[in-house]
Amino acid sequence: RGIRLVSSPASFTESLARATPLADGISLTVPEDWQQGRTAYGGFSTALALTTATRIGGEALPPLRSAQVSFVGPLFGEIEVRARLLRRGKNATWIAAEITREGQVGLAATFVFMGPVESALHLNSRPAPAGLIPINQALTFETTNAPVFMREHFDIRFAMPRDDEKRPEICWWVRAKEHAALDAMTGLMLVADALPPGVMPLLAAKSPVSSMTWQANLLTAAPATSDGWWLMRSAGDYAESGCSSQVMELWNALGEPVLAGMQSVALFG
Repeated sequence: RGIRLVSSPASFTESLARATPLADGISLTVPEDWQQGRTAYGGFSTALALTTATRIGGEALPPLRSAQVSFVGPLFGEIEVRARLLRRGKNATWIAAEITREGQVGLAATFVFMGPVESALHLNSRPAPAGLIPINQALTFETTNAPVFMREHFDIRFAMPRDDEKRPEICWWVRAKEHAALDAMTGLMLVADALPPGVMPLLAAKSPVSSMTWQANLLTAAPATSDGWWLMRSAGDYAESGCSSQVMELWNALGEPVLAGMQSVALFG
């Protein structure tokens, strides 16, 4: 009887260290512990694309302010991550990135980097949810039946009191276990897709879902929090004919808004 050897978990930084440099990117093997179903976890893939785009952009690249990500196909095994400069303007820089497997695109992203400019407009209407459970009082989320990437790479706690009423909403405290080793933007994008779709509480157990697109807008040029913890909320506001649209929000430990996004999700159940 054969023995199957299981590789030890590899953090994001360890995965990058094992990558092979290319002229315009990197190639690497997706660790099994970063898989989510048939593909790599979206935050892992997006963080790879962002890292490659940042390297292409050079030292003078301004902070990331927006990301448009399309999850085109499954990514596993050997992959290649490449980026190219689209435009370097006076205030903003656009860089495109693609991740391919066997020549087929699995992820396509456009990142916008922009420094601060003077503006008379000041608007902030994204308060953290009311009734929040403080981090030090929040119960740990049991990840026994969760995808392996959640068990191995993230700490998760419930951010809202338990409620018997099912709503298309999930709100958790989340942090990457290796948060201290990550730069601010990469670490944020690695974490920001960690929540299941907001409509999951309304679906039957183990119903297949698949993210299709993700728009993420950074609300600060310098994201920072306490001890790596981020407050994350995902709320579905539409679901019909197997397609769901959801709003995604992220705050730091002080309740300051850091990221706003939307995602389109395919539902198979």
